[in-house]
Amino acid sequence: MKTTPVKGTNDYLPSQTKLRDYVQRKILEVYESCGFERITTPVIEDMENLNKSEGGDNLNLMFKIMKRGDKLTEALEEYKANGKEDIADLGLRYDLTLPLTRFYANNRNTLASPFKVIQIDRSFRAERPQRGRLREFIQCDIDILGSTSKNCEVELIDTTAKALLNIGINNFKIRINDRRILKNLILAAGFKAEDSDSVCISFDKADKIGFDGVKAELLEKGFAAAACEKFIEMMSKKPFTLADAAEYLEDKEPIESVGSIIDKINALNNGKYEIEYDCSLVRGQGYYTGTVFEIESLDFGGTVGGGGRYDNLIGKFIGEEVPAVGFSIGFERIVCILNDNNFRIPDSKKKLAVIYPADDVVNAIKIADEYRKEYDVTLVEKIKKLGKLFGKLEEAGYYGCRIIDESEEIKVLEK
Repeated sequence: MKTTPVKGTNDYLPSQTKLRDYVQRKILEVYESCGFERITTPVIEDMENLNKSEGGDNLNLMFKIMKRGDKLTEALEEYKANGKEDIADLGLRYDLTLPLTRFYANNRNTLASPFKVIQIDRSFRAERPQRGRLREFIQCDIDILGSTSKNCEVELIDTTAKALLNIGINNFKIRINDRRILKNLILAAGFKAEDSDSVCISFDKADKIGFDGVKAELLEKGFAAAACEKFIEMMSKKPFTLADAAEYLEDKEPIESVGSIIDKINALNNGKYEIEYDCSLVRGQGYYTGTVFEIESLDFGGTVGGGGRYDNLIGKFIGEEVPAVGFSIGFERIVCILNDNNFRIPDSKKKLAVIYPADDVVNAIKIADEYRKEYDVTLVEKIKKLGKLFGKLEEAGYYGCRIIDESEEIKVLEK
């Protein structure tokens, strides 16, 4: 039998788990202090819901769960006969947004409006595993459901920034766009309205494949060369400002909305972080309907959070539009950054071991309790080779030990 975890997943040592718990705790304490409430939902969702969730490329990365028993047998027979029957009826969630919208649709009569919600939980994607990109990963989301006010975006950005600062991620920039602006720019380039989602999916890869790669992919999809050329020419202008975008929009409300959000955040950030309009920001999920945003780490590169407005997703369940907007922190990316920089949890108690003879456990527990006001204390039954034990404790990060039957002083292990 294999002792290693499944590819794309990790086991976490006690020291790694302690850091992960710390980061989650620092995020959660900010979220809760800002009035958001936590919920939990199952990791398994109905396949029909997942398929209709407009998750973009994530729909191709779902882990599907096959039907069971007789239903699987019948589905396989139907598939062999007609090639139509889907043998999977359930799947693992690929993010926390679809479960939240289903949760809200099912419980809306008992929830506050607007509903300010926290989700910190696992999601699953059949990614090609690489650094900072796992098949099982933690997401830290806050969402506001039931309000069309752009103040929701301001509140989410402000709260998320406070959470990052609370962790110790200080030098970052928030990039913001609006899907409505982007769609108008796509139309202005000569694409059809029904082409918009496909163009967005390709354009979202610009940071990975460059504008030339985006153009090549759009041409490969069969779009007109003139439209592809004009679109890339427009979007590669540096800088492309809100004023530039306004030339292509008859309805200026999306421009005014983004400008207003930027102004309000600049009035709140006290110079601690930047916010700017970025015409190239897409966000891959197809369910976004308006504002989209991401957080870029300026010290370490890469995205450490993202989100946006998705006003149509809940309506798929209840037949009526419910406005919604959310922001997710890239938990796994942040943990990688902290590990790479040898981050030490501030104000954490030192670890102490109380080593005791096998027949003196009651006394050992009493002594350990006295030390627990100042230290995190573990009990270790005494063995003959103390030198080997000291080495193990030091490797595990213990500050020192107290050997009950030898001394009343703490033996310091740290070098």
